[in-house]
Amino acid sequence: MSSALAGVDAFPVEVEVDIAGGLPRFTTVGLAEGAARESLDRVKAAIKNTGYDFPNRRLTVNLAPADTRKEGSAFDLPIALGLIAANNALKRDHLHRYLMLGELSLDGRVKSIKGGLPTALLARMRKFAGVVLPRDNAMEAAVAGDSIAIYGVESLQETVEFLEDLRQLTPVKADISQVFASANTYDLDFSEVRGQEQAKRALEVAAAGGHNVLMIGPPGSGKTMLAKRLPTILPEMTFEEAIETTKVHSVMGLLDGHAMIATRPFRAPHHTISDAGLIGGGSLPRPGEVSLAHHGVLFLDELPEFRKNVIEVLRQPLEDLKITISRVMGTLTFPASIMLVAAMNPCPCGFHGDATHECTCSPQMVQRYRSRISGPLLDRIDIHVDVPPVKYKELKEMRTAEPSVSIRQRVDQARKVQLERFAGKRMFCNAQMGARELAAYCQVNSAGERLLELAINRLGLSARVHPNPESRTHHCRSRRQRHNRSPSHRRDNTVQIAGSHGRVTIIGSPGQRLPISQRMPSSPTGAAGARRRLPTLAFIARRKIETRRQEIAVASHPGTRMMFTGIADWRGIALIISQSRSELTRRLTAAPFSSQLSS
Repeated sequence: MSSALAGVDAFPVEVEVDIAGGLPRFTTVGLAEGAARESLDRVKAAIKNTGYDFPNRRLTVNLAPADTRKEGSAFDLPIALGLIAANNALKRDHLHRYLMLGELSLDGRVKSIKGGLPTALLARMRKFAGVVLPRDNAMEAAVAGDSIAIYGVESLQETVEFLEDLRQLTPVKADISQVFASANTYDLDFSEVRGQEQAKRALEVAAAGGHNVLMIGPPGSGKTMLAKRLPTILPEMTFEEAIETTKVHSVMGLLDGHAMIATRPFRAPHHTISDAGLIGGGSLPRPGEVSLAHHGVLFLDELPEFRKNVIEVLRQPLEDLKITISRVMGTLTFPASIMLVAAMNPCPCGFHGDATHECTCSPQMVQRYRSRISGPLLDRIDIHVDVPPVKYKELKEMRTAEPSVSIRQRVDQARKVQLERFAGKRMFCNAQMGARELAAYCQVNSAGERLLELAINRLGLSARVHPNPESRTHHCRSRRQRHNRSPSHRRDNTVQIAGSHGRVTIIGSPGQRLPISQRMPSSPTGAAGARRRLPTLAFIARRKIETRRQEIAVASHPGTRMMFTGIADWRGIALIISQSRSELTRRLTAAPFSSQLSS
């Protein structure tokens, strides 16, 4: 008996061997693919070099069930044992008691295979006497428990002697506590991060609840540095989480001799990755980066640089915590319970809103850059945090920042409360709650309802933020409504300047470059239309119109001047606010023309 992989699970495969008269011929049936079909030469050389006779007749190998595709080199060992037994050189009593896997080298050595842990779990479930597999895979299979015997072998000769009761093999045991103790070490620590206290606090909250995070900031502000240290403050993995994560890595052959994955995985794929590489795929689907980050962190640096069709496939995994891939051969489901941590610059040049660097991007460039990330995907990211540049004063501080151990203690305490709350359910943190759990555990009082309503209306949040699924329709607003809400719903850093023939709404803070929404009387668009309309605004001191662009200096009185550039057809104007809001209000109200300001 042997086994094959379907997704991250194993299913039993019965290896049948027939030796018949006729011309020498080797045939493998049962939908063998790839390396399984090429096993003849490896098996033949291994049998001869081990000292056994290879039957020089017509040979047929059947891998049952015959209607399921099978691939991989793990069938070499059971095929070789079947041929030796069919040639009456091996007792057949034990062949059905054990699950056997292994790739054979030409000299008869047994080499490592993929999927040792799923095979051991299958053997435990089907109550086999044990599993015989390469010694390199014995430790990962042993974490399945003491109820199943795991035997590691190094050669075909050793395996035959074991099945003939000529050699005693000691079952391999795994010390789970020792595995967890040795794995709970990290080379990185939050104490190495200077400044960014707000971002650290946001990551701590995200770690406590298992929430997704988006960090936005200029180059060099520490976004990647913070993300790489996030696993150091996540709670220790439970045994069930470690088994689920190790299964995925075992199927992909990424354990590298470790018994199991006992630390939170951190995966950071490059932005050139394909959609199949991210969520999994192929003719025989294999897990992707999302599944490899199961119960850990998936970090997408430079999020807008990923192809849009690639990051859009994350919608379902972030919602369902699993990935379903359908092919002609069938449908497979991979685990995908991850914390998504993404980082991006605010604009193509990276310095939009930076007070120390001038942004060279036009409003249209900024809009195109940010539109690469769709609203539905952003809606699934719970926490958006700004990561500003670190000041030199914070960089030179000798005071040691709070270490990861201290932060993890608070996170563990919060997770302990959540585990008690979700006792008896397959949930580990708040982010995994569904509509039923939200309604049961997140009751909101009247004051909270008013706050939620205010936040949803002013910030344009979707129905996902409301804990009561029955009231989501009432609070949900369309995307167009959210983007076109009136200035009265904006923050208190909004200033409206109303002249005799138009109104300009300024939104932003000192040193910030942001779009301005304008409500102007209908007029021809383009540079010609702008020439006719611009002089009617009383507060414009001078103008300079170029091809499809214009520079306008606004002077409220001598000595006060603000510069901004924009498109001549009124569809977007970028402003650099050089005054504080109070200073701007005082100076503009003292201007020698009619104006009004309101916030």
